[in-house]
Amino acid sequence: MFLHALGHFHPENLITNAFLQDIGLETNDSWIVERVGIRTRHTVLPLDYIRETRNRDVRGAQEAALYSNAETGRRAALMALQRAGRDVKDVGMVVAGGCSPDECIPAEACRIAEALGIEAPSLDLNAACSSFCAQLHFLAGMRPERLPDFILVVNPENSTRVVDYSDRSSCVLWGDGTSAALISPRIPGPWRIIHTLLGGSPSGADKVKVPRAGHFTQQGAAVQAFAIKRASETFLELRAHYLAASPERTPEGLSLIGHQANLRMLEAVQRRTEVAQERHFSNVAYRGNCGASGAPTVLSENWDNPQVGDAVVLAVVGSGLTWAGALLERCRAE
Repeated sequence: MFLHALGHFHPENLITNAFLQDIGLETNDSWIVERVGIRTRHTVLPLDYIRETRNRDVRGAQEAALYSNAETGRRAALMALQRAGRDVKDVGMVVAGGCSPDECIPAEACRIAEALGIEAPSLDLNAACSSFCAQLHFLAGMRPERLPDFILVVNPENSTRVVDYSDRSSCVLWGDGTSAALISPRIPGPWRIIHTLLGGSPSGADKVKVPRAGHFTQQGAAVQAFAIKRASETFLELRAHYLAASPERTPEGLSLIGHQANLRMLEAVQRRTEVAQERHFSNVAYRGNCGASGAPTVLSENWDNPQVGDAVVLAVVGSGLTWAGALLERCRAE
């Protein structure tokens, strides 16, 4: 399976730590940065709406949002297609998923395909914040002849619409962002998806929830410990696979992009895995937790950055509880 391009979109409205303090939360920049390392995050919501309502009723947020998931998905997808030198007519399937879809039905992927003018099979595959790597895992496991030449994988994450802005423990975390990936089961691209993995522990399903027409809630300490443990294990397992392929490979040759939950969690994963600072990439400090789109938007933002190197692991975790990972290697021109 080949990755041809990634794209991303973040809405223009910016929630700073000062804004959260100004709306009356008992918090400040020092408190937030010390605990989660996040300074800014984007939102599809008007700032005046947050200031006036604190988003007490999530149904109001759906109406107030400046962008739908389909529109943010469309914008991220167009970036990916442009980078790949492809057109919407090349896409033979759309797969989507994330934490907060606009509707129960139709599938979010159908709405995104509609917005792009794509007439192709479109379906959702959801595993909350671990959706992107879970989607790659399932697609990589399918027989190539049963898949089209190009598949668009989109993760529209506009979860500030389900955030309670009177709850400082959660509203400091979330930001909005959408990722899109163009992949192919047979046509070579700049990256090859070498190996994927997927795990789950449904006994922890109650630890992270977004009820229908309700706010995001989580058992913060337990989820943080879970995320650190599973993300670290995922990276180490995929690193072992990477090293086993050639005696010339070293651990220093592999970059890490973890689940962008918060910076302190990522720093703990980095320490456990002993990844050098220059091989650890993140955007959570200025994007916030963008759910399933977090890790792929990091790679998208570093698409032309040679510092990423020739191999990278995406290690993500999410509600369910689930964890997933993908090992990517850069393809060299013959």
